[in-house]
Order: sequence, then C-alpha cells, then structure tokens
Amino acid sequence: MIPVLNSPLVPSLLAFVSVTMAAYVLVDVIGFVSTRYRDRYLAEARLELDDILIQMPAGRVLDLSLGLSALVLLLTVLFTVWLNPGSSWSGGVAIGLLAAALVFPAPRLVLRFLRKRRLRKFNEQLEDVLMAISSSLKAGFSINQAIDEIADQDRPPISVEFRLLAQECRLGVPLTQALDNMNSRLGSADFELVATAIITARQTGGELTSTLERLAGLIRERMRIGGKLHAITAMGRMQAWLISLMPFLLLIGIHFVAPGLLEGVFDSIIGYLMIAVVVLLVTIGFLVIRKITTIDI
Repeated sequence: MIPVLNSPLVPSLLAFVSVTMAAYVLVDVIGFVSTRYRDRYLAEARLELDDILIQMPAGRVLDLSLGLSALVLLLTVLFTVWLNPGSSWSGGVAIGLLAAALVFPAPRLVLRFLRKRRLRKFNEQLEDVLMAISSSLKAGFSINQAIDEIADQDRPPISVEFRLLAQECRLGVPLTQALDNMNSRLGSADFELVATAIITARQTGGELTSTLERLAGLIRERMRIGGKLHAITAMGRMQAWLISLMPFLLLIGIHFVAPGLLEGVFDSIIGYLMIAVVVLLVTIGFLVIRKITTIDI
C-alpha cells in the first residue's frame, strides 16, 4: 500500500477529481445564474413591450441583444486588428467582449426610450382631453360617455389607452378598477392625479368639471416648466455626448496623425486595462452628467 500511496499517480488522480468537482459546481452556478437572469430579462422585456403595445415575443428582444453583441464583438476585433496590425487577436477579443457587454442592453434601452416618448406624448395630449371631458360633462354626458368620446378619436396614444379603458368598462369592470389598471399600465404622475380626482368625485359626489379644469391648468403649467428646463439643460446634455466621444475620436485621430504614440497600447495587457478603465470612467462621467441635467418636476 505504501508504494501505491507514494506513487505520483495518486496526487494526480486527486487533483483531477478536485478540478472536475470544482468545474461541475462552477458550471452549475453559472447555469443557475444565467437562468435566473434570463427569466428576469424576459419578464422585464415582456412588461416593456406591453407598455408600448408592441406585439412581439419577449424572447425576440433577448435574441436581438445576443445577435447585436456578437456583431459588435466581431466588428470590434476586426477594427482593432486593422487599427494596429501588430496587435494580438487576444487583445482584440478582450476589447470586443467589453464592447459586446456595453451594447448588450441596447434593445432594452430602445424600448425604454420608446416608452418614455409615448408617455411624454400622452401627457401632452392629456390637457386637451381633460378639457374635452369637462365640456362633455357640462353638456350632460356621463363620465362613461365622455370616455367613449375620447376613445373614438384618432389621437394615439391617448385614444388607444382610453379605448382600452372603455372596453374594460363594457366588459363589466368597475370604472374605479379600470382607472387603477390604466394608471398602473401607464405609470404617469399626471394621469394618477386625474384617476384620483375621478374616483374621489364618484365616491363623494363632488364637482368633477371644475376639478378637471384645474388639473388641466396644472398639467399645462408643468409642461411649460418642463419645456423650459429641457431647453436650459440642452447644452449640458450635448456636453455629455461630446465629452464621452472625445477620447475615442482622439484615439482614431492619433492613429492616423502619429501612430507611434500608440505603441504598446494594443500590444500589452496594461494597454488593454487602460482602455477598459477609460471606457468605465467615460461611462460613469456620462451617467453623472445625465443625472445632473435630468430635473424632475
């Protein structure tokens, strides 16, 4: 037994078993984390698609993110090798992976942009709709009839949302519950005030027409202040883009004007680490400037 224990085969076998078990645990953890992330990603993407009324499976968004990341990875590797022919492919792959990770959430960001643009247009149309509902109530219409009048108009997105509200009411859903559903679906602070005013007036029997007119004036003033702040902070938003793009534009310019200054940047681990740090700092700076120039009313 002793010669067998002293044989170099035993440590090698134990090392093989240890590495195999560690690899199995690592693969299992990665699989668990990736599955959880995929489920959460699909759930959030499905919610964002429903918010902007796009009939598309949430899995398509994930496929688009993966395809876009793969394309950016390939283009970044080819561009890095073309920019510095003497650089190694491993460095290009490292930069490509970083670029792919940065563009992976791009489809989700597009969905969020479309949702914000749709919500902004809804809020802009809400003022005229409140005045129209108030006029209908003064003319003797009920609140349900006034909602039907708005739903019959061709003014998306607000007519689409009021059409869904009217359909829920026709299916037997109480108006208060339908308003709560619409408020949860939109996530608009302005419409939350409107929904609260209508529900309160129905429960207490208050004067709804004057309340809607005051809300229309409040929304009009908020839109005016928001537009003024948007114009004031326009320069700051432009500076955020210019400051973020400047390092990369300088890198391309130096490559054509004085390529000798870039020696060692694409040929060593330190150079790639410097590029990763620059990308990280530029991203943080961009987000900080955007946070400063974004003022909530």
